Amino acid sequence: MRFLCDEMLVRLARLLRAAGYDTVLAEGGASDRALRDLAREEGRILVTRDRDLARLTAPGSVLITAPGVEAEARTLSAALPIDWSLAPFSRCVMDNTVLRDATADEIAQMPTESQAMAGPFRACPSCGRLYWPGSHVKRIAERLERLAGVERSGGSD
Repeated sequence: MRFLCDEMLVRLARLLRAAGYDTVLAEGGASDRALRDLAREEGRILVTRDRDLARLTAPGSVLITAPGVEAEARTLSAALPIDWSLAPFSRCVMDNTVLRDATADEIAQMPTESQAMAGPFRACPSCGRLYWPGSHVKRIAERLERLAGVERSGGSD
């Protein structure tokens, strides 16, 4: 599955990317028709908070009304078979590019305490952002694990 999240779902878009999903984040001010057309042209499921946009793109859309990123993610999981453990940390959460292994020079740019970790160390070939298994990644991994657990149990926490 590939997604297009409207501009109101930035955190959900980043969480989907962290899980490994190809997720485009709509640019601010894009028209409903432009978003519908982009979703159709690229074979993406539109995820939106906008009821009119959801109606315009139905059945290729999911309306999100729940507040907070975990509730948004659970709503999406209730509508679609989302695998929150698909390919964790394989995409840049900022620009959606597939990550590659970091080079030795890139690892040397990371904080000293991070360099001592076991890795994996990744880099975005598009924006240059570096990723290592620090506390932020651990928090996101825990969130993905909670969501995967909810998906497996079929309930909500």
